[in-house]
Amino acid sequence: MRAAPVVDGAIAGAVGSAALNIVSYLDMTVRARPASSTPEVTAGRVASVAHLDLGPEEKASKRRAGLGPVLGYGIGIAAGAAFGLLFARRRLPLPVAAGLLGGGVMATSDGSMTILGVTNPRTWRTADWVSDIVPHLAYGMAAAATWRRLRPPSRRGR
Repeated sequence: MRAAPVVDGAIAGAVGSAALNIVSYLDMTVRARPASSTPEVTAGRVASVAHLDLGPEEKASKRRAGLGPVLGYGIGIAAGAAFGLLFARRRLPLPVAAGLLGGGVMATSDGSMTILGVTNPRTWRTADWVSDIVPHLAYGMAAAATWRRLRPPSRRGR
């Protein structure tokens, strides 16, 4: 199998990640809510588990602030690549693909943060769930639409 489906999936995942961030920033703007600290805390926990020294605290805090979003993009791009690998030969309906992509990224990121002790979804309020679900839906829709655009159905007779 050619690498093209994996690359196309990674591109779709990057587009989905951008959509997720845009929706999150719009939510912050509309509701005047602060940025979440979970990406930075997660980056710190991942660095700790990996025995990665981020330096003195002044520099470490800045590195965590940069690593948090990078980890998020990494999850989104990897999820798109995995989707490309798994569904290269199968055309899923757009809502199904969007649900799989958005739900998969949400489960991966929330599951990772839960395992690392950064958050506990069982304690989330409705507003917390909405703040998490809506951007992941945007990820799924943007990634699925991009995947579909990059991988049009083959035309018969060509």
